[in-house]
Amino acid sequence: MKSLRKYRVVVLFVTDIIIICLAYLTSAFLLTNNSVVFSIKYNTLISNAIIASAVIYEIVFNLFGIYRNITRYENGKDYLKYILLSAFSGLIVFLASYIFKLPVVGYKQIILANVLIAVGIVSYRVIIRFMLTTVRGETNKNEQKNLLIIGAGEAARDIIKALKTSSIRGTYHLIGLVDDNQNKIGYTISGVKILGDRYEIKEICKKNKVETIFFSIANISAKDKKEILNICQETGAKLRVLPGTADIIRNKNLMQNLRDVEIDDILGREPILLNNDSIGELIENKTILVTGGGGSIGSELCRQIVKYNPKRLVILDIYENNLYNIEMELRQNHYDEKMEIIPVVGSVRDKERLDKIFKDYRPYLVFHAAAHKHVPLMQISPFEAIKNNVFSSKKNDINFNR
Repeated sequence: MKSLRKYRVVVLFVTDIIIICLAYLTSAFLLTNNSVVFSIKYNTLISNAIIASAVIYEIVFNLFGIYRNITRYENGKDYLKYILLSAFSGLIVFLASYIFKLPVVGYKQIILANVLIAVGIVSYRVIIRFMLTTVRGETNKNEQKNLLIIGAGEAARDIIKALKTSSIRGTYHLIGLVDDNQNKIGYTISGVKILGDRYEIKEICKKNKVETIFFSIANISAKDKKEILNICQETGAKLRVLPGTADIIRNKNLMQNLRDVEIDDILGREPILLNNDSIGELIENKTILVTGGGGSIGSELCRQIVKYNPKRLVILDIYENNLYNIEMELRQNHYDEKMEIIPVVGSVRDKERLDKIFKDYRPYLVFHAAAHKHVPLMQISPFEAIKNNVFSSKKNDINFNR
C-alpha cells in the first residue's frame, strides 16, 4: 500500500510539473514578440524562467500538502485550494521576475499561465476521480442494491453525498428521488433526478427493481409519514427511516441515523409519552404480580417492570416453558440481586390457586396480561375467549386489599 501511495504521488508530482512548464511555455510564446521567439538567448532565458517557476509552484504545493489528498475523495473545496495556490505561486513568480528583472516573464504571461495551470491541474484530477469512481462502480455493479430515496430536501442531499464519499460507496445504486412537491419533479439534486411523488413509488420500484428505500424526510406529519411508509412497505423493498430533527442534531452522520421502521413511524399519530417518575413510584420496592407473564405482552411487561427496581416480581403463567424462559432472561441480565423473581405455574381460572398466591405474596400492583389475544383465532373459538378473558376475572373476584 505504501509503494502504491508513493507511486501515486510521483505521478501527480510529475504531471503537475509538465502542466506548469507547458503553461508558461505556451503563455511566453503567445504573448512575446515573434522577432525574439526563436533566438537562442530568448530560449535560454525562457527555459531558466520556466524551471524556476516550476520549482516555486512545487514548493508551494508541497508546503500546503496537496499531495496528501486522496484524489478519489477530493471535492470542490480541494479544487478551489488548487486554484488559490496556483494564484499564490504565480504572485511569487511575478515578484521574483520583478526582483531579478526577467523580461520573459511579465504579468500577462503569468496571468495566462496561471489560468492554464489551474484548468490543467483541476481537470486531470477530476478525470482521475471520475475514472476511479466509474471503474469501481462497474466492478461492484452486480453487487449493488438498487436504492430509492424518499424526500428531496437537505437530508437527501447529504445522504447522496455520503453515498458517494463514505465507506459504503459502491454498496448502493441510486435510482432516484421521490418528493410530493410537484415543482421539484424532473429536476436533479447532486446529479440525482426526482422521479415523481408518493403515488408513483410502487411503479418506480417495480420498474427499477428497487431493493432498498431510504425515507429521508425528518419533518413530516405522523399521518403523511404513515401513508408514505405503508406505500413503501407494499413494494417489498427493505425500508430504512431517518428519525426526527432532534436525533439528527445529536448525530450529524445521516447514514448512522438511518434505522429500521418502528411502530411509532406507522402509528398515524404522535406517540404517548409515559410519566416514568410516576410509574417508578408505583413499582419501586413493591411486590408486583404479572399474570400471563410468559406471553408476548406479559414478558415485555416483566422486562420493563424490573427497570424500576421492584422488591419482588411474581410471574404467573400456565405454560411452564415460557415462564422458565422469561425467568432465565431476567436473571441473566444481572438485575439487582435483592429483587426476588418468583415464577409461579398456575391458571387465572383457578380461584383457589390465585387466593393462595395473593395470601403468600400480597402483591401491591397486578398487571393482568393472562388473556387470549389472537383475534382471528379467538373468532373461531369465541367461547374459549370469553371463558378465559371474561369469566376468569369475574368469577375469581379477588379482594386485592387483603
